[in-house]
Amino acid sequence: MQTNLRLTTCKRSEDYLDTGTISAESARHLFRVAAGIESPLVGETAILGQLRRCYQEAKSHESLTPNLNRLFQQAIHVGRRVRKETAISRGAVSYSQVAVEILSREIPDLKHSIVSIIGVNELTESVINFLRGRGATNIILANRSQDRAQALADKYGATVVPLDQKQRLLTLSDAIVSATSAPHSIIHQADVTPTSRARLFIDLANPRDIDPEVANIQGVKLFDLPRVESEAHQNIKAREAEIAKCETIIEEEVAELLRWESHRPAHQGRRAS
Repeated sequence: MQTNLRLTTCKRSEDYLDTGTISAESARHLFRVAAGIESPLVGETAILGQLRRCYQEAKSHESLTPNLNRLFQQAIHVGRRVRKETAISRGAVSYSQVAVEILSREIPDLKHSIVSIIGVNELTESVINFLRGRGATNIILANRSQDRAQALADKYGATVVPLDQKQRLLTLSDAIVSATSAPHSIIHQADVTPTSRARLFIDLANPRDIDPEVANIQGVKLFDLPRVESEAHQNIKAREAEIAKCETIIEEEVAELLRWESHRPAHQGRRAS
């Protein structure tokens, strides 16, 4: 029997050791991890998938002890339950998620709209990934380094337009998301031709990529980084308000796990700590 299990994520590495009986403390901690309460972004959902993969990989290599098997099965159940019964994971909390939430609100038909992304970095890749998840199919990518833009475009099935064709890019697009490391604005009022078609600009850069005067152009709506930050902060506060509900569920599940452990023949278990 495998008597230990290591949970590894991008932010943590924890070992769970079975030495006889299940500890309420260790169960409570793992359930909090599964619920997203211990994550840097409260309620994030990736941790649940990581926990599930860790458990399944351990099972596929060697049979787990009954304690570890039950502990991790119940942790996965807790993660699902808190997300179903509370709002701990609702509302976008990262800049990329908020940007895509804004795009979805302002442009309901993302599938048939052209969204252009300026800049190649972790933030813009995350935006593209979330856009694909929302059904966006017409994504254009622009960057000073065309090779880097092409590599990212190939990964997500996007189209590359050279950044020196900026005005063409702005004319084609229904929405622009810009997040470069430029030390100054790269999109100015003179670059944007007024049209009767509504266009959305989201500036995720610091310092700004998009001159605030662009918002004065007919049909243009501009969301800057402070506005995106404000929306993310509001959603974080709303998630934090759900922690007490999650903790109530966790205590119920810890009690259930300990009841299961107490009714099991003593020779079947080791302590999980």
